[in-house]
Amino acid sequence: MAKKVFGIDTKAGIQRDGTLIDKQNYNDGEWVRFQRGRPRKIGGYREMTGAMIGYSRGIYVDSSDGYNRIFNGYNNGIEVFTCDNNGIGAGIVEYSFAGEILTKDTLVGGSSYTNGTYTATALTGGTGSMAKATIVVAGNTVTTVTITNGGSGYVVGDILSAVIPAGSGFTVRVATIDTHFVPSDLNMWQFDGFFDATGNNTNILLAHPGQNLNAIDNTINTTVLAGDTTGSFMYPLQDSQGTNPTNDYVDVSGGVVALHPYVFVYGDNGLIKNCSAGNAFDWNSPDTNEVNVSSQKIVKGLPLRGGSNAPSGLFWALDSLIKVSYAPTQISTGSVIEQLYWKYDIIGNSSILSSQSVIEYDGIYYWCGVDRFLLYQGVIKEVPNSMNQNWFFDNLNYAQRQKVWATKVPRYGEIWWFYPRGDATECTDAIIFNVREQIWYDAGSSPGAARTAGYFSQVFHYPTMAGAELSVSTPLLTQDITTTNGSGVISTPISAVITTDLAVTGSGVPAGSVIVSVAPGTAGNYSVTLSKNCTASATVSAAFSTLANRISLWQHEIGTDAVIGQTQNAIFSMFETSDIGFVTGGPVQSSLMGDNFWMHIDRVEPDFIQSGDMSLYIIGRPYAQAEDQVSGAYTFSPDTHKVDMREQRRELRLKFTSNVQGGDYQLGVLLLSVTFGDTRGY
Repeated sequence: MAKKVFGIDTKAGIQRDGTLIDKQNYNDGEWVRFQRGRPRKIGGYREMTGAMIGYSRGIYVDSSDGYNRIFNGYNNGIEVFTCDNNGIGAGIVEYSFAGEILTKDTLVGGSSYTNGTYTATALTGGTGSMAKATIVVAGNTVTTVTITNGGSGYVVGDILSAVIPAGSGFTVRVATIDTHFVPSDLNMWQFDGFFDATGNNTNILLAHPGQNLNAIDNTINTTVLAGDTTGSFMYPLQDSQGTNPTNDYVDVSGGVVALHPYVFVYGDNGLIKNCSAGNAFDWNSPDTNEVNVSSQKIVKGLPLRGGSNAPSGLFWALDSLIKVSYAPTQISTGSVIEQLYWKYDIIGNSSILSSQSVIEYDGIYYWCGVDRFLLYQGVIKEVPNSMNQNWFFDNLNYAQRQKVWATKVPRYGEIWWFYPRGDATECTDAIIFNVREQIWYDAGSSPGAARTAGYFSQVFHYPTMAGAELSVSTPLLTQDITTTNGSGVISTPISAVITTDLAVTGSGVPAGSVIVSVAPGTAGNYSVTLSKNCTASATVSAAFSTLANRISLWQHEIGTDAVIGQTQNAIFSMFETSDIGFVTGGPVQSSLMGDNFWMHIDRVEPDFIQSGDMSLYIIGRPYAQAEDQVSGAYTFSPDTHKVDMREQRRELRLKFTSNVQGGDYQLGVLLLSVTFGDTRGY
């Protein structure tokens, strides 16, 4: 029988749901996406740092002056990694938590003060404000200081003073503070940026550490935090300004969002409240509001773009979607005229799987419900998914539902939902909806999908994601160091492995010491600065090792490989066609032909934009429920014109893999030279 040449017509997307014969889309894939209806390898990723502390539970990126400050929220705090637009950074800064003064120590009384008792005296200096004290002067020196108002924004070690008649030299040191931040393994972070136009006139970072990781309906209130985006400490958000400040802290269980020029917070029993326009520290002026719009907890808020009633926002309750709009209205009640500012509309009933599962894409809002995918575009609609909806919901570790999170890759029109699959407790896979092509696929549990949090590309060109694997401490070398008593600077011989973010242990070196910086020294030595001061002055033996319980911060969609330092590792990528045997309609038919013949393949003509070698496997079986038989690998290069073979299967699929350093591909149209085979079984 004469050979025939067919072009494979498998449809775009990876169909996980249903049987093999019942699929017209690609059957399997790993680290592969679709563009113009054709499969292509997903981009590579590069480690920016491997020293972030603990699992990331929220990431936010702020860009200015060519630098990107990547804020990472983890169980015990916030850290920031600053990098240029190429992702090259210079270390990690741990944010401190400021707060109200609880106790003080180290009183220096000064001299020449006028004796007396000075009440409600404002304390000056330090990082905070509004602290007051009762100060007693006896013998022309300050003898006692009693804190009467702890103020806000102070850190341990702040040196304070006060204006007291006649004298000088008085200071007191802040010993302890109440930061209103509680370290917890349950902390999930919601971040946003806000320009505080009438308050501090600065760009501030808003952060809410809700204890929601294990339970989306958790009712514990925690304080919203704020801090300068270019600073190094966070302080509790407080109603401390405006016409009638209460000095109450802004405590909620849900989260925080900026609907410029307003800050909104939300939580239990449908609570939504907002600050005054332009001032995150004023929650008492006429345009502020506090209302309960649902019986269920509000878990997520996002700005609503466009529209006549701006600012507007969407708020997701556990059982509904609520729209909040700025709509100033006067209401007359007898002789009293009341000014209302906000309108609250319940859009409709819905569910939400995770507070991190919502993402806005070109003005449309997508999220995971508890049993389906949804969108909002004026109304709530289901996002049809006949490809992998069962694959996702049947295999999601539902006990870890709050770890499901969403991001987007606009370059390829994609929304990604990362999730813990099977019995995994951290994210291991991602399901992907291509908005542009209206198709579904997944990452196939590729290592690049093991990410716990991230932020999509904006000013910073690359999507930023945090890894899901905690590091273990690995010994690197032991050598002498010279310590200086009371100093964190040591001297040690030059070694190629000595870099920042290594642990150092040894006599006179405090436990938990980490290398902060490394600089050239003298006589073949390094000058190394540690995070803690040494307690001895001597030459001692010290061990250098990598840090434990650290995670990597990655920039994605860069190159083709997984890059750590100077090491480039190949990323495995593959795709597998639908059944193309004659009994399933042949390579290009969409319905069963009923010809009970095997398909005999003599030749495949690769049509790829390709870098590096790829491999082709022929997979098939004689009957629908029979075991697959897989051929050996047929390897071809970018210069290969044809792949000759003698393979036949009754129900047949083609699998293509790429697993070499620098490997990349985009499929065109595959041509097969085929004939009818026989009708026998194996």
